[in-house]
Amino acid sequence: MASSFFSEYGLMWYLGELRKDEFWKFKELLKETPMQLGLQQMPWADVKKGTREDLANLLAKHYGEEQAWDVTFLIFQKINRKDLCEKAKKEITGHTKTYRAHVEEKFTTMWFRDSVTRIFDHIEKKLTPKECEYLKCLFAPLGTGKQTVVLRGFQGVGKTTVLMKLMLSWAEGAIYQKFSYVFYLCCREVRQMAVTSLAALICRDWSNSLSPIAEITSAPERLLFIIDGFEELRYDLSEPDADLCSDWMEPRPVRVILSSLLRKKMLPECSLLIAAAPRYPQSVEDRLECPEIRILGGFHERERKLYFCCLFQDKNRAIKAFGLVRENEQLFSMCEIPILCWTVGTCLKQEMERGHDLAVTCRRTTSVYASFLLNLFTPKGASHPDRQSQGRLLGLCSLAAEGMWTDTFVFSKEDLRRNGLADSDIPALLDARALHRHWNAESSYSFIHLCIQEICAALFYVVKTHADHPNPAVGSMETLVSTFLKKVNIHWVFVVCFLCGLSSEKERPKLEAFFGCPLRQQEVQLTLRQHLQSVLESEHPQEEVDFLSLCYCLYEMENETFVEWAVNLFRDLHLLIHDKLDLVPVAYCLKHCSALERLCVSTRNVFAQEGTDTSTSSNYLVRWYHICSVLTTNENLREFRIHQSNLQESSFVTLSSQLRHPWCRLQKLEINDVSLSGDSWLFFEVLTHSPDLIELDLSGTSLSRDDVMLLCQALQNPVCNIKKLLLSNCGLLPEDCEGFRGVLQENTKLKILNLSCNYLDTGILLLYEGLCHPSCSLNALVLGSCYISEDCWERLPEVLLCNKSLIHLDISTNTLRNENLSILCEALTQPGCCLTSLCLASCFITTEGCQDLAALLTGNPNLRNLQLGGNDLGDDGVRLLCMALINPTCHLEMLGLGMCGLTSDCCEELASVVVNCRTLRRLTLSGNALDHKGVLVLCQALRHPQCGLQWLGLRKAEFDEETQKLLTDEEQRNPSLQIIDD
Repeated sequence: MASSFFSEYGLMWYLGELRKDEFWKFKELLKETPMQLGLQQMPWADVKKGTREDLANLLAKHYGEEQAWDVTFLIFQKINRKDLCEKAKKEITGHTKTYRAHVEEKFTTMWFRDSVTRIFDHIEKKLTPKECEYLKCLFAPLGTGKQTVVLRGFQGVGKTTVLMKLMLSWAEGAIYQKFSYVFYLCCREVRQMAVTSLAALICRDWSNSLSPIAEITSAPERLLFIIDGFEELRYDLSEPDADLCSDWMEPRPVRVILSSLLRKKMLPECSLLIAAAPRYPQSVEDRLECPEIRILGGFHERERKLYFCCLFQDKNRAIKAFGLVRENEQLFSMCEIPILCWTVGTCLKQEMERGHDLAVTCRRTTSVYASFLLNLFTPKGASHPDRQSQGRLLGLCSLAAEGMWTDTFVFSKEDLRRNGLADSDIPALLDARALHRHWNAESSYSFIHLCIQEICAALFYVVKTHADHPNPAVGSMETLVSTFLKKVNIHWVFVVCFLCGLSSEKERPKLEAFFGCPLRQQEVQLTLRQHLQSVLESEHPQEEVDFLSLCYCLYEMENETFVEWAVNLFRDLHLLIHDKLDLVPVAYCLKHCSALERLCVSTRNVFAQEGTDTSTSSNYLVRWYHICSVLTTNENLREFRIHQSNLQESSFVTLSSQLRHPWCRLQKLEINDVSLSGDSWLFFEVLTHSPDLIELDLSGTSLSRDDVMLLCQALQNPVCNIKKLLLSNCGLLPEDCEGFRGVLQENTKLKILNLSCNYLDTGILLLYEGLCHPSCSLNALVLGSCYISEDCWERLPEVLLCNKSLIHLDISTNTLRNENLSILCEALTQPGCCLTSLCLASCFITTEGCQDLAALLTGNPNLRNLQLGGNDLGDDGVRLLCMALINPTCHLEMLGLGMCGLTSDCCEELASVVVNCRTLRRLTLSGNALDHKGVLVLCQALRHPQCGLQWLGLRKAEFDEETQKLLTDEEQRNPSLQIIDD
């Protein structure tokens, strides 16, 4: 029985269909059956201990595919599993064979039609051993549950090429034979469809009917769907479950069909391989079923260097060009993508042949791409292009601009004609490799990469205005700039950066020489200047400009005077740095910054792999140094926050050295969700070297025992001026409290201490000792969610009576028993208690505890703030509190009753408080089951002349439209009142 269709993977699936006793019988029969066919017996020891996968491999190894299946079929008959024999024979002679032949023909045609694959002479149709090994690891053997794989990779890195190879290799029987069918869905094609069924979708170009569907869906666990270019769909898979479909024969909108497939509502047993560029919404992964995220990388450094040598042929020239690229982090990174490696290499080869200075060309990314384009359209040996070449480039730029505004990346001949490109121009554009024929359609064309489309679109605006474009959808330069800086369109990656780069004085000579006339470069900078000035006049400038995008634009512009003006417009910056490459433009801009007052930086995993590439890590550290040096060069900077960052040793040392510098005038420092390196002692020295520093927030940063010891030693140093210390969720343990006891006893400057969300347990008793010390001058202590033990509750009243400086205590999200609440409230009513603010949110207080709280309100005239949100007080409990609140001895100003199990039944009593409690200014009621009737009662009270409430916490979105309008009208009627959702 011959068929390359069946490899050991297909055989393994059939062996997997055997019961345990049948599988053992299968092994027993392997002692005699091969000899009946004239074959040698396999080693019994290997057969006996082998798993199903091992046995499939052994059969293929010893007998080859054809004879392995002959043996298998004979044994299946002997153990009365003729059903498996029939199924396999149907697969060989039925629809599967037809489909494989179709796949081989279709993807072979596509391969030779795709001109991108022909740019690289060394790319072959067959999977390389490296690619084959990579793909085999994506899906584990059947039954392991690993069925959804997301294959991420930047545009142009080769995802589609690898998937085309995969389809061909599967059709030839070389890979993924555990799958009976592999269906390839191109999202760019699919999104053009309106209504279809999954059955019609997978049969559409190889079967005239839906008759194969019964066979295909009979074993859904043997189906693989490849979804290529997922980001092109612009779906977030957010449809409600009720809208999804489980019937593969039912016609539905294509969006519903794909969402149903990807979310496993339809064919839940099938496997999925989703190929996507990183720009798809990250929320998509949350809606997939346990996705395995894999990254498809491009050329490694050795491959990039080898490609340059192949392209240049002259080794010395190749090494010279590659060396210059290697020095430019952005160009070198772009060369990881094969098509861009070809673009950069081709550009530098052209520049070298024309006698141009490669160092000047490699100065910026814009310069390389602009040079590449202009050289493509300038005949070899000529100094200027002819009119026909100029016209072709202008037509290409017009086409690119239209595509950017209409989100079009595959163009028809009609699109080309509309933008001034005749059919006769197409061969020249293909030969120049500015365009390539799209692989799935004879008369469809794309730019060889999005970067080339973007540089062409940017060039359009330098030569012409949007009014000159034949498509009214093309917007003005002003709209382009504002849209890009807001990051409204995720498909615009570099277009405005290139626009700014083309406006550089260094690019002017070659552009004017090519087009033979003055261009609009000055207008670019004027447009950007006007936009930034208008942004500053808006209410929320941070929302109008993504500063990282602006940094990229200013970096490409190379105008230091303009950069200095632009960055000094901002007083408050939030920088989210995603990649090491972002450090380059950010460092360039921040070193010109002198007016900044607050800076927040997140580097996420930028430094997570620091040191893996020593040849470039030093360059990035220099950039990081320039970013950190704003702490010493900017005398106005008072607040600095770094969060969600994995600082490794050298980058951490760099930050610490700048923080400890004598010129650093920082007052507030936040290091949140950051991994500290082994040199953390350098950081804690900051506290004794920065006399201006008064606030330190390390929330979310895990501190070791040594870190805590170093921190407490620094805090006890007389030169330390920290007044506010926040250590929430830092992994503190009970034994760490000993150090903080010493801090409370020695440091008279510390006023606020937050230790919430740490497992302190009985260690709090050590804190009590510090609080009772005569030198302790702490004003506020936060111990929320600290696992306060029973002993600690019993000692707390004594501490509050002993300490005369503490005025705010937050012990929320701890279990407070009724008897301890009673003792606590009694202590708080004593004349010696100085507490004015108490937070008991989510402390499991019930209606019963409200009697003690009511006594506290009437017995403590100093209490101004009481937060009780998240406790099940109920209407009866709140009524007790309301009676106390209207007592003349109660002077409370702020009361939190959010999520306390209240209904509208208690609104009359609350309304009485709003009118009669003369001191109450803030009341929170959000998260309670109030209806329109109850809110109406409250609003009537708010209109009373004696009402002094200024702030009411209610989530308007929780109410119906009529109630929301009631609240909005009340706000408008009373300008001194705010109704806040939080």
